Formats: sequence, C-alpha cells, structure tokens
Amino acid sequence: MRILLALIMILLTNPAFSCNSTLLDQNFRKLAGSEMVNLCEAYVDKVLLVVNTASKCGYTPQYEGLEQLHDKYQSKGLVVLGFPSNDFMGQEPGTEAEIQDFCRLTYDVKFPMFEKITVKKGQAHPFYVQLAELSGTYPTWNFQKYLIGRDGKLITQFSPHTKPFDPVVVTAIEQALTQ
Repeated sequence: MRILLALIMILLTNPAFSCNSTLLDQNFRKLAGSEMVNLCEAYVDKVLLVVNTASKCGYTPQYEGLEQLHDKYQSKGLVVLGFPSNDFMGQEPGTEAEIQDFCRLTYDVKFPMFEKITVKKGQAHPFYVQLAELSGTYPTWNFQKYLIGRDGKLITQFSPHTKPFDPVVVTAIEQALTQ
C-alpha cells in the first residue's frame, strides 16, 4: 500500500504529469486540422516562443528565422508556436489550409502552428489577453513574440520589429533553456 501511495505521489508531483501553469492551460486546434492540443500538456517543461503570424506582412520573412530558431534549439527544449491572425490590415486573409500551405511551401515551417485567432486588444483570444496582462502589451503588429519559461511563466516579449536571431532574443532563449 505504501509503495502504491508513493508511486501516486510521484506521478502527481512530476511536471510531466501535471500542469501548474494557468497561462498555458489552453486548448487550441492545430492549423487546418481537427486535433486539439492543450499547451500545458503538450509542452510541459519546454521553453516557448509564442508568435502571432501573418502571410502577407512585411515581417513575414521572419518565418525563416523562427524556423531556424526552432530547429537550432529544439533539442534543448525550445518550441516556437505560431498563431495566425488577420488583425492587422487584413494581412492573413486566407483559410487555414491556405496558411498552412503557404508556411510549408514558402518557408518550410515545421514548428507547430495553431488555429487562426484574434490577438488585438478588445477582441483577443483569452490566451493573448493573459499574455498582454503579464507583459504589459498586446501585439502591436504581426510577429509579436512572447517568451515563456519551462515553468509556464512569461519571461519577456519582443516587438514585431525584433528579428528572431536578434542577439537580445537569442540571449533570452539561451538563458531560459539553462533554467
């Protein structure tokens, strides 16, 4: 009986089996699919770079850098998460299938992409409302980046102007990966 209780306690307190992040306890549908993903369960103990994306924006070439970041640091625990949004001048007008094709064919995006959502203040998805409350800013344009630590807490945010391989982004990611 003691062994059984000890095993249950280990399972309940192991981060791989529980979610202590209210920020990440969110369900999203995979882009152009029907599979639902709970961010907390899927990315427990990972460092996340959350980005609102758009296919027809001057910052769209950042997809390339985001994919390179994901590829370079994935083995150390980084996951880039993309959330397409049509909030800024209609720069993501396509269907989810069109967005998925564009990302894969144009930028060979392999990092996880999720359903098209609203991120702009006043209409934002609850996940982005929380990100804005914690960071002090809603996305100001496409490709706003939010860095979340392994503990599920927001570390910092980066403006859309900040490119994925900007030294400030890389340094923050590398520090988060060592914690």
